[in-house]
Amino acid sequence: MKVVHFITRLIVGGAQENTLLTALDQHRDYGDEVVLISGPGLGPEGSLEPRASAGGLDLRIIPQSRRSIHPWRDWVTYRRVLEQLREIQPDIVHTHSSKAGIIGRAAAAKLAIPVVHTIHGAAFHYGQNPIAHHVYVAAERWAAKRCDRFISVCDAMTEQYLAHGIAEPEGYVTIYSGMDVEPFLSPPVSREEVRRQLGIGDETIVIGKVARLFDLKGHEYVIEAAGDVIEKFPHVKFLFVGDGSRREEFEQRIAAAGLSEHFVFVGLVPPERIPELIHAMDIVVHASLWEGLARVLPQGLIAGKPVVSYDVDGAREVVIPGETGFLLPPRSVADLSNALCELAGDAEMRKRFGSTGRERFTDQFRHQTMTRRIRETYQDVLNSRDPSSV
Repeated sequence: MKVVHFITRLIVGGAQENTLLTALDQHRDYGDEVVLISGPGLGPEGSLEPRASAGGLDLRIIPQSRRSIHPWRDWVTYRRVLEQLREIQPDIVHTHSSKAGIIGRAAAAKLAIPVVHTIHGAAFHYGQNPIAHHVYVAAERWAAKRCDRFISVCDAMTEQYLAHGIAEPEGYVTIYSGMDVEPFLSPPVSREEVRRQLGIGDETIVIGKVARLFDLKGHEYVIEAAGDVIEKFPHVKFLFVGDGSRREEFEQRIAAAGLSEHFVFVGLVPPERIPELIHAMDIVVHASLWEGLARVLPQGLIAGKPVVSYDVDGAREVVIPGETGFLLPPRSVADLSNALCELAGDAEMRKRFGSTGRERFTDQFRHQTMTRRIRETYQDVLNSRDPSSV
């Protein structure tokens, strides 16, 4: 197949890694002609552009493609995407993320090219300005009419879109966001060595969170719960992996509570370091209030760690109470504290939950499984457009 992927920006993030792995698999394993179109990988998260280029992909950067709404830049991006599609003449266009999803579907539809859109996370979400929420829903309804198929990274995304009157149920397929699972099964650097590098002793219970230090990611709830946890289990430390605009605020809040010696901030790290850092943890917590399906949840389970999460979006599809972890009411600090204390005090439970998660989700989240199912979806779409196609 000749495939074009279009994503707003190629930063280090879940949606971007999903897109890059899909494109690399198609290029390497299936011999597809793949073009990856993206805005620049700007921002504190870091860029995936070097990985895309090193993988031999035809990477084309549109400088005007950015996350924030800007009518002139967005119009220029649309015109550039149109130009690229006219030149490439792909069999199918696959769009990712909200901005690229709107622009890319509009461009593909204008040229009558079949288009698939992946919902990595809803454009409309909790905590959003009501006017912005209405605009995003209207835009998604408009773009849905120019889309052959939606791929949802979890069932929850499909349910949210259908609840807002976006397309029909038969227009959706759930394909979990794949990853390279092998490093999570057996990391290149040992748990003991990573802990030594971080100054964490073998006897310490490490509660880890992997996420940008940003709004809606829930670090403040973890910090608030930490006091009770540490009071009952003084040998607990919290490991925050990621960086962002709220780091200084969080560090000040921790210092004011007298808990600085119990927190380790790793900062921004390359994606390949995530498996070894998760293996250095004993418990994975993700207190986000808005997420499609946070990749760190299956990553933690594949690494054999119990997970604790607020019950938002797709979390309940992998965080199974009594089997793989604790699923909690959003924003409840008391429930978060209780869950972390229960796990911190019960090594057998930690082992049991982690083992169950690894058994249930390792194969389901392999990127090869994801790519195979995505290509099957492409073929489905092409067959529905032209039943005589192979």
